[in-house]
Amino acid sequence: MRPIRKTTLALATLTLLLAGCGTEAGNGKGGGGDRVSPSSPTPTPTATRCTTRAELGATDSGDTVCLAVGDTIRISLDGTKSRPWKPVTVDGSGLEATNSGIVLLPGDASSAYKAVSAGQVRLSSQRPLCATETDRVSCKGIQEWRVTVLVT
Repeated sequence: MRPIRKTTLALATLTLLLAGCGTEAGNGKGGGGDRVSPSSPTPTPTATRCTTRAELGATDSGDTVCLAVGDTIRISLDGTKSRPWKPVTVDGSGLEATNSGIVLLPGDASSAYKAVSAGQVRLSSQRPLCATETDRVSCKGIQEWRVTVLVT
């Protein structure tokens, strides 16, 4: 793996920050009229681009997955002993942990969830960007993995 240059990293960070910025709905006249009111309806899962894959890996980071109640989703993040994935964390409601049924190798993170009720969940994990071996070049970078799950 080639080292990441500070300029490339800064450009990637800026791109991600700008991608997260959106426009606010309103009358287009500026001022307070441009803010979305708290009573505005939230977007429905059908209005969101999403996939319906039941198995996810490290390359699916950033995706949105739509599930129906009763569906199961499995996550398998292949890591290494020197670059291990942390266990997948769940933030939100609508999923219940179930047996992933997979034997793990050192550094892997595996989990499975059953969709039990309508809701939105963010699944996430992270691992070191560089190996952490003694007497070797290392870095403090972190590789993030995040997937949004919409249950209907």
